[in-house]
Amino acid sequence: MPLSTSRRLALLTSASLALLAGCGSSSDSTGADAENAPDRVAVVASTNVYGDIVQRIGGDRVDVTSLISDPDQDPHSYEADPQNQLALSKAKVVVENGGGYDDFVDRMLKGGHNDSAEVINAVEVSGRTAPKGGELNEHVWYDFPTVAKVADRISAALAKADPDDAAAFKKNAAAFKAKLGPLEAAEARIKKEHGGEGVAITEPVPLYMTEASGLVDRTPPAFSEAIEEGDDVSPRILQENLALFSGKKVKALVYNEQTSGPQTEKTEAAAKAAGIPVVPVTETLPKGKDYLGWMTANVDALAGALAE
Repeated sequence: MPLSTSRRLALLTSASLALLAGCGSSSDSTGADAENAPDRVAVVASTNVYGDIVQRIGGDRVDVTSLISDPDQDPHSYEADPQNQLALSKAKVVVENGGGYDDFVDRMLKGGHNDSAEVINAVEVSGRTAPKGGELNEHVWYDFPTVAKVADRISAALAKADPDDAAAFKKNAAAFKAKLGPLEAAEARIKKEHGGEGVAITEPVPLYMTEASGLVDRTPPAFSEAIEEGDDVSPRILQENLALFSGKKVKALVYNEQTSGPQTEKTEAAAKAAGIPVVPVTETLPKGKDYLGWMTANVDALAGALAE
């Protein structure tokens, strides 16, 4: 979700404090330790979403560290640590989301004096910008055409770091992108069957998926804006939001499980009380899932909820 200036500053401050304090690690290596695998390309991804995509493309030729990997962790309260700084200082390739979501990556790269790393910014790759008078929805990993572009950029960056394996990276990226096709086809089917129907959200996390599926977000903007900024929702706006369910104005609630609070919990309860299906989503990979399996489950859950 787009971060407010205050939240971005808080995130950067927490990262700096964590570095000074030397708190426990939040990183997760999906490959062998880089020092034990000198022939592998050292890659750092801001979240395990991008870490998994890198792993699909790089295979056993990469050593991937995902800085945010706990599915129970709110990415917006993430605190970096010295181990993360060390990984970034040695990375040949860095994959970040951008758009204000993970600014701490750029800050730590500068702190680690790593100017040689190839940095892939998913929001920049997407070409998406904020709508006039609005804010950018930076959750571009829910946008499958963008993910395909990112896969190509990852392949190219790995090939630059390891030219001998360039053909393998290109082949793996093509195979990964081919598996995005069924996801886009599933969205097209939802659009054909349910285009124009209303849904509610708690935050903008799933909006690229719901928009590609032809669905209309009927959530009061002031509600989702307050939730994404970490602010309280006014009683009037909360009641307006809850009326979506009692009035049967939406077919489903798409609920971000990773950043819940009293207002979102009331929203979920209202949806269930009205018999409106709830589709849970997350910002990072659930345990035991890869990106393609996770997104398949998300799209299937959305289609199932609308069919009820």
